[in-house]
Amino acid sequence: MTMSEDMLMPRPVRDSQSEMTELVLPNDANPLGALLGGRLMHWIDLAGAMAVHRHTRSYAVTASVDHIDFLVPVQVGDLVILRSSVNRVFQTSVEVGVKVFVENYIADTSQHVASAYLTFVAIDAKGNHLKVPAVIPETEEQQRRYDDAGRRRELRRSEGERRRKAKR
Repeated sequence: MTMSEDMLMPRPVRDSQSEMTELVLPNDANPLGALLGGRLMHWIDLAGAMAVHRHTRSYAVTASVDHIDFLVPVQVGDLVILRSSVNRVFQTSVEVGVKVFVENYIADTSQHVASAYLTFVAIDAKGNHLKVPAVIPETEEQQRRYDDAGRRRELRRSEGERRRKAKR
């Protein structure tokens, strides 16, 4: 087996699973002491990239971010836990899911803050697109996320086509 064949061997979702924890500091917050949405989006992007790097073993760039809802406020002093994994692979692109939780270690509480789906494109050092190994879902939840990723991709494609037609 050559090195490039080995790099394209399918990999299970578990190989991409990543967890990142951030402590919310005053510099991360607005004047009311709540986490800035842009800072959380930055952390989501980093957590997503970690899962992609683990799966592709290559560089990757963010191509798109799907809808994000901020469900509960996050305060200075809270811990933010971001969990990410690859949902599905499409030739050179990868969809990743990131789920965000806030933990208040003083009150011993944990809440779901946000979820996001990001698409990354694997590239080499010169910026050329790279083929990505397939992902193998192993649980019912991973299979659901895999199937849902296919539907989201079709929606993104049809929306892109609609925008192109509207520009004409």
